[in-house]
Amino acid sequence: MEWRNPDGKVDVSSGSVPGQQLVRQSHGLEQFFSLLGDRPRLEVLDLGEFTQANVQYITNLGHRLTSEDMLRTADAIFGPGEPAETQADPEKRKQFLDQVLQYGPNHFDAVLVWDAFEHMWPPLVSDVIERLTKILRPQGLLLACFHADAPADKVETYSFRIADGKTLRLLPRGARRLAQCYSNRAVERLFERFQSVKFFLTRDYLREVIVRK
Repeated sequence: MEWRNPDGKVDVSSGSVPGQQLVRQSHGLEQFFSLLGDRPRLEVLDLGEFTQANVQYITNLGHRLTSEDMLRTADAIFGPGEPAETQADPEKRKQFLDQVLQYGPNHFDAVLVWDAFEHMWPPLVSDVIERLTKILRPQGLLLACFHADAPADKVETYSFRIADGKTLRLLPRGARRLAQCYSNRAVERLFERFQSVKFFLTRDYLREVIVRK
């Protein structure tokens, strides 16, 4: 897996540089759009930060994009602190679930989760996946990212921006500790109700995963 700095130089180190913009070749993203195929007017949900780049790329393919910044909503409701403590508050948890993913059954053909799951308390992730299962259509796709190892310190979070069908620009959003670091088996358990889970293993610290309902 190659990481390219804005000056075009390739960085294949095992981690990212905090605060630095990265350009990433993404085999997961390439496969995601390949699996969507040439079907027109699909409904796509982006759970990362709203970016004009993602809107432009996906709408230019003839699809409709809905953006919902799930981490921003979580931060606003739960506030700072360890997710295992703040996100365990039943009242705040209900408030969060009352605000996110309020769509009808089988509404979306595909969902871009990016790295949101890693920064949420595992029981809350289970609630979110249950809701995603309902709003995804049969054969629907989901793309998510997970760290391969549990880092000792905080990790940089990013705004994932689609440069083209196989390239992402990652702009820093600030550092935070992971709420949970998932092994491959743990990721498979998250999506045990889905048809398939495909991993894109890389030389760097980030794994991409495509899940089909």
